[in-house]
Amino acid sequence: MTLMAILSTGTANIFDLRSGTVLVIGYGNPGRMDDGLGPALSARLEACALKGVSVETDYQLVVEHAHEIAQHDHVVFADAAIKGEAPFSFTEITVPDHQPPFNSHSLSPEAGMFFARTMFGATTKGYMLGIRGYEFDGFDERLSERAKENLEAAFSFIVKLLGR
Repeated sequence: MTLMAILSTGTANIFDLRSGTVLVIGYGNPGRMDDGLGPALSARLEACALKGVSVETDYQLVVEHAHEIAQHDHVVFADAAIKGEAPFSFTEITVPDHQPPFNSHSLSPEAGMFFARTMFGATTKGYMLGIRGYEFDGFDERLSERAKENLEAAFSFIVKLLGR
């Protein structure tokens, strides 16, 4: 489901937290400026302590996340987007039929979903929240001003999406 489809139909039907749980994984490197958008989002969500919502923060996705993904009905992967829509994009992830490429240090959201399904029998639905960033080349633990605005929009969206 694309962001436009969600916005046109409303957000109430995506996550039913009365009978299910949602995992949000914010990942990226906060020491590389806007690459820290995923961890910044998860820190804000964690502070909200939303019932039925688990929050993880990491530098990158690794195969060990498959077990955590499998424990939830839905997972939202939140990461900085170098290109694409501003302030953010939100798309449903299609789990591939065959093992996607990966290495021992990181994997894609699709690979994490694939391993959750094949290793643990998960039926978890996955979504990608790409928050548009602009400055990635420096070593600094700050977000650019435009990225902060995009983070605020993404945070408002995800909180609404989670029904709060």
